[in-house]
Amino acid sequence: MFVKSIMIPKFKCHTVQGGESVKNALQLLEEQQIDGLPVLEGDLYAGIVTRYRIYEQFFLSGLQKDEFLENTRISDIATHKEDFLEGGEIFENTLMKLRNFPLLAIVDKGMKFLGAVTRYDVIDQFQSAFGMNQPGVRIAFTSVETEGRIARLAEIAHQFHEHIISLVTFDETDKLVRRIVMKVEKKDNLDKFIKKLEEHGFRILNIHEDA
Repeated sequence: MFVKSIMIPKFKCHTVQGGESVKNALQLLEEQQIDGLPVLEGDLYAGIVTRYRIYEQFFLSGLQKDEFLENTRISDIATHKEDFLEGGEIFENTLMKLRNFPLLAIVDKGMKFLGAVTRYDVIDQFQSAFGMNQPGVRIAFTSVETEGRIARLAEIAHQFHEHIISLVTFDETDKLVRRIVMKVEKKDNLDKFIKKLEEHGFRILNIHEDA
């Protein structure tokens, strides 16, 4: 999956122009209850302004509150002017970029603003990957790292007509054992399914039902 698949398009984004006052940006942030805004110069991307950045710059300015809010231009305090996405990046790579920042802009080759991706959207996609939005039974287990183990797992699930909501593996650098977390719909044959997994060398670590 690519970043553009979770992009908020421009027409749905709240933005500010660089020449506006910080007061206007802060008012918009408060009204929309968001943490950051893309800054534009016309249609071109010119950075990001965040609530944190506004408070930080006010503290450092030595100005009175009203003077700072009215006279400081957004372009003067905008950050991440050189840090943006183009939409073709691998989705997972955005997690590190957004770890400590609320959003990043997506632009075309001419720096025209196309939209934004937020930390909330990235986290929401990871929740979906783990099946957190659907009720079911989460089974954590380990398997010896040999060729065809995932295929064998799918075969057993098919035999028991299990509906797999999500399947995530860990320890991709471990050559011996891989941890697997699978979420399936709750059924009456769950005990038989788990027993079959154990018979084929899958070591069950934990079973948890999500309401």
